[in-house]
Amino acid sequence: MSERLQPARGTQDLLPETSRIFRGLDERAWNLAQRYGYEEIDTPIFEFSEVFHRTLGETSDTVSKETYTFLDRGGESLTLRPEGTAGIARAFISNGLQQNLPLKFYYSGPMFRHERPQKGRYRQFHQIGVESLGQQAPFADVECIALGARILNELGLGDRVQLEINSLGDTDSRMKHRDLLVEYLSKFRDELSSDSQVRLEKNPLRILDSKDAGDRKLLEGAPRLDACLNDESKKFFDAVLEGLTAVGVKFTLMPSLVRGFDYYTHTVFEFTTSHLGAQSAVLSGGRYNGLIGLMGGSETPGVGWAAGMERLALLTDPAMFPKPPTDAALIVADDSAETYALQIAEELRGAGLRVEFIAGGGNVGKKMKKAARFNPTFALILGGTEKDAGQVTVKTMATGEQRTCTLAEFLNNR
Repeated sequence: MSERLQPARGTQDLLPETSRIFRGLDERAWNLAQRYGYEEIDTPIFEFSEVFHRTLGETSDTVSKETYTFLDRGGESLTLRPEGTAGIARAFISNGLQQNLPLKFYYSGPMFRHERPQKGRYRQFHQIGVESLGQQAPFADVECIALGARILNELGLGDRVQLEINSLGDTDSRMKHRDLLVEYLSKFRDELSSDSQVRLEKNPLRILDSKDAGDRKLLEGAPRLDACLNDESKKFFDAVLEGLTAVGVKFTLMPSLVRGFDYYTHTVFEFTTSHLGAQSAVLSGGRYNGLIGLMGGSETPGVGWAAGMERLALLTDPAMFPKPPTDAALIVADDSAETYALQIAEELRGAGLRVEFIAGGGNVGKKMKKAARFNPTFALILGGTEKDAGQVTVKTMATGEQRTCTLAEFLNNR
């Protein structure tokens, strides 16, 4: 087969079984999000590049290495969305939603990053996520995290994940930590990776997110962020932890946890697992009080998370989302009854039944074998005799019992 007829590297075809799991994950998460007051939002798959490049940070790996950015025919620089938060913040500003605060949004859909494909990681991947805007208080963080925990529990993953949490503090705390970090890392400038040498000049906090083994070793002796938190930041984080304890969400403090984007402040968290190899993060997020102001909107606090559906699908038991049963296989015994059978099939579907229509060549026996592949509850056999009498012959597949009746009688007594 020609290479051009294969999926592009880092993409996959979502065949019916996987699509069914994805839809089930999305629907279950959406149903739970509604209990918490979230409403659905859907933003464009591509935006003006500035929406992502400015907000995520030019020195973040996502922007510097992973975005799919291109010029359209009008010469505009566009970027396929690598995550959902920045686009929702843009929509909040563009649509003048400041007067409607607080707002809570749920979203799902494809994202795009040019990463090295591996288990649970694709270049086109899918996320579900939530964003809560306009609430400054710690309870918003607790509620957001609790929703994530509830979704994972409902998917049967409660004992396969753990919540890791940290505080980045407010702007003053981060700046204090930044200065100490620069002072420390400047002593090892030549030992840093080339990427981190650039970050040391432009955005040293990004070095905390480095995956380079040498950088990670140097960071072991770096000043800790939690030692730089001011009283206000400590008070906020303590309230978040107290709230999580009160609602029964267990957590592990992780002082080394940071997020890969520049817009995060205060609470950051990840639900991680040991069941996916190197890809341990399942659901990640945090608070981003400065994002909307950075984009030119009014200062608006926010907190949210996103979860990768590919990773959730790998962890979730497929039996949770079985193929819907076929109520009836409608078997056309001879061609003269085909039009009549089509009418019956539509009436059955109109009554809410799932129907497989089996016509064409072959005798009734062969068509019954074909019908058995769909595991129907009933087989309805329609030939010239049934058409002339305005009836259907019904076979109950579990017992083999067979009867002839009108369609109304079947629907009333099935």
